[in-house]
Amino acid sequence: MLQISKNLYQQDFQQWISVQADALRKHAWEQIDIENLVEEIESLGKQQHQELRNRLRILLAHLLKWEYQAEKRSRSWQSTIREQREQIEDLLSDSPSLKAYLEEALEISYSRGLALAVDETELDAEVFPLKCPYTLEEVLSQEFLFDS
Repeated sequence: MLQISKNLYQQDFQQWISVQADALRKHAWEQIDIENLVEEIESLGKQQHQELRNRLRILLAHLLKWEYQAEKRSRSWQSTIREQREQIEDLLSDSPSLKAYLEEALEISYSRGLALAVDETELDAEVFPLKCPYTLEEVLSQEFLFDS
């Protein structure tokens, strides 16, 4: 059965998931494709890190646009900022251990968010700070920037 399961992993991933979940529920250890199951579990953690970085990238780009292109501010930008903050809050609520990764993720995401802001605003990169000008608390605060 294990060889069938390994083949299924390559041929029909959704079916493989179903078979693995069923085997786990039944404690049918001999049917579990441990090698691929471990790989998939580890990839779930990587996906959460990636999602956090991506949401921070978009959030930081919009914070920069909001601050450095004030004449073009829009409800759309404000909505995107709010949505990214809410999604990050949900992600951290679902996986509190990600909080330990926040500072590193912010640092990684700033350069990518900066590049996105440069592309979208068509401003020179020199207009923007090289290092993130916002604290983590400011980045995540729903009120930050909207009182200006």
